[in-house]
Amino acid sequence: MKKKLVRILMVLTVLALSVSAGMSTPPAQTPKATTAAAATPTADLVDINTASKDQLTALPGIGDKYSQKIIDGRPYAKKTDLTRKKIIPAATYAKIKDMIIAKQPAK
Repeated sequence: MKKKLVRILMVLTVLALSVSAGMSTPPAQTPKATTAAAATPTADLVDINTASKDQLTALPGIGDKYSQKIIDGRPYAKKTDLTRKKIIPAATYAKIKDMIIAKQPAK
């Protein structure tokens, strides 16, 4: 009988500790959007097929030289064409990929 009582007390102690430990942790927060593309509406994206030189130059890592190369290399089927056609380096593309889009003209 004494062993049974000790076991019950041990189980209750473990349960009490686990419940109190569970109460001390903060509730899980909902994950926020981590990519800039998820946070950037489509209207704010710069279309590399129609953007002006000033709009392109405003992008990080894009100066006068790269903006002119982007304009001279038009049209682009996909935004990844910028690196595929060697218009800009991959490191620069990584900085702007979530800020640009390559829209196709309406037929």
